[in-house]
Amino acid sequence: MAQQDYYKSLGLSKGASADEIKKAYRKLAVKYHPDKNLGDKAAEERFKEINEAYAVLSDPQKKAQYDQFGSSGFHQRFSQEDIFRGFNVDDLFKDKGFGTDDIFSRIFGGAGGFQQREGRGFGTRRQRGEDFEMEIKVTFLEAYHGGEKRVAFAKDGQREELMVKIPPGVGSGARLRLKGKGGEGVGGGPAGDIYLTITVGGDPQFTREGDDILTDHVIRFSEAAMGCSLDVPTPEGTKRIKVPAGIQPGTRIRLKGLGFSHMGSAGKGDLYVRIGVRVPESLSADQRRLLEELAGKGL
Repeated sequence: MAQQDYYKSLGLSKGASADEIKKAYRKLAVKYHPDKNLGDKAAEERFKEINEAYAVLSDPQKKAQYDQFGSSGFHQRFSQEDIFRGFNVDDLFKDKGFGTDDIFSRIFGGAGGFQQREGRGFGTRRQRGEDFEMEIKVTFLEAYHGGEKRVAFAKDGQREELMVKIPPGVGSGARLRLKGKGGEGVGGGPAGDIYLTITVGGDPQFTREGDDILTDHVIRFSEAAMGCSLDVPTPEGTKRIKVPAGIQPGTRIRLKGLGFSHMGSAGKGDLYVRIGVRVPESLSADQRRLLEELAGKGL
């Protein structure tokens, strides 16, 4: 039942209006109401499906989440109690002479978020609002420097936007909490939170290794043999480094403190320039002659 298609349960297609959803629910709920189908377990199960579908599709916030994430994604975010929290159908059955207190208590067993109150029908107790889970993608340099990023999401069927502070040094998989920005509380309860899971994109120049950064730079054989100075890119801008004579391919030159900020503590990682040596694919006659002379001298 958890993976049912709520629109199909009500005989509707996605995009049905609130009025169409209400009419379809009322018609089916009356048809399969246990008071009209005493002892019919199949009708009781159908009645449960119909009510679960209506509990979601009649709530703009839940409906928006269901439409966005589908059945599987929705049920990862909403428990059975979440689905029925605040659900009230008392007025829909008044003219049919059906009671709701006893029937819902019996078939749902007090679970599913139905809460009794004084008088008829179902009220709500003070409940904290829903937490929302979202993913946010940031670039490599946004994760390095930190800053602010605009995030759009659906809340109560409406598009909302927030500016989110990205802490410097954040990595993929980190979760940011936006307190009180989730679903509205029920019965005066506090609002829920939004949790953002970070995904950091790659970069054509840099590779992240923990809080360290690696970049590659290729030099000529003569530069490797005699040493040289290089201008290399870093997230802070171009830096000039010295390459010692005789450096071997794969050697890393460390630039201290130019890596990512340590999350939760002071300091930063380092940036490493990994040196490669370019071997020419072809040689001119003069180059070959000179290399042969050097080879003859033991180089």
